[in-house]
Amino acid sequence: MASTGEYKRDSNYITDRITADGDDWPVEAGRYRLVVSRACPWASRAVIVRRLLGLESVLSMGIAGPTHDERSWTFDLDPDGRDPVLGIERLQEAFFARFPDYPRGITVPAVVDVPSGQVVTNDYAQITLDLSTEWTAFHRPGAPSLYPKELRDEIDEINDVVFRDVNNGVYRAGFASSQSAYEDAYGPLFSRLDWLSARLSSQRYLVGDTITEADIRLFTTLVRFDPVYHGHFKCNRSKLTELPVLWAYVRDLYQTPGFGDTVDFDHIKRHYYVVHTSINPTQIVPVGPELSGWLLPHGREALGGRPFGDGTPPPPPPADEVVPASHQP
Repeated sequence: MASTGEYKRDSNYITDRITADGDDWPVEAGRYRLVVSRACPWASRAVIVRRLLGLESVLSMGIAGPTHDERSWTFDLDPDGRDPVLGIERLQEAFFARFPDYPRGITVPAVVDVPSGQVVTNDYAQITLDLSTEWTAFHRPGAPSLYPKELRDEIDEINDVVFRDVNNGVYRAGFASSQSAYEDAYGPLFSRLDWLSARLSSQRYLVGDTITEADIRLFTTLVRFDPVYHGHFKCNRSKLTELPVLWAYVRDLYQTPGFGDTVDFDHIKRHYYVVHTSINPTQIVPVGPELSGWLLPHGREALGGRPFGDGTPPPPPPADEVVPASHQP
């Protein structure tokens, strides 16, 4: 936190990469485990990309619980409180296995090398790009192109401004400790949402006519907007349901296989309202908002576009990765 009350995100991550021709960390089926929490928007990106590309059988996934303490995410969803593949109770153990004095936050998503039990990377932005570009030998037949070469410059440009003003903007508003810092985040956030509304009023997706990495990165913030960011983070000029274009856009994605079936609204709310005690000291978790609207027709098909391009939708998620029905609309 800056002296001005502005929230500063720690952007120093473990930047090792798993690549097709890597020496230390080569792409290998079954070698790595993706550790996530369905509560976390940064981790949810990796969950969606893995699912759309059909990597479930080659990159296993451990799901941490929605809450954590200062020591890190825990595997309290598993029957014995241990990840069944890594055998650890806390993600922290994988970080310390490689860096005994690791000084930074223990964050998800993280990719862990199963044989050694050591973390490889928690660089969330690069993880999804590498799943698209380095793991191609294991993509399912019909996997979409989420980061096509001919659109990468435009995707990167969109991702940069969306990260600054929206993905991180809600946090800058929510964690601000001064009025001026809060307002400095609040204004650009809603200006960018208005800009996105204008862009998406005439095209179905952010870049090109298919779903790309840019849509995934925006989706994971928008899907949390009304449940947590509007009230908990004081991003309250408008609810998402009051922004017609963005509300239709995010419903379109939510109803697309690989998106909504990865979303756990219960975990999302419990994480923010229970963990952030400086903002919500009572830890009371709101009952609302009403979720049935997520399944209403969105009408975005009229703009054209093909969700998966020349590819196909992913099959249903594996049985052990299905979100409980009570945590969805």
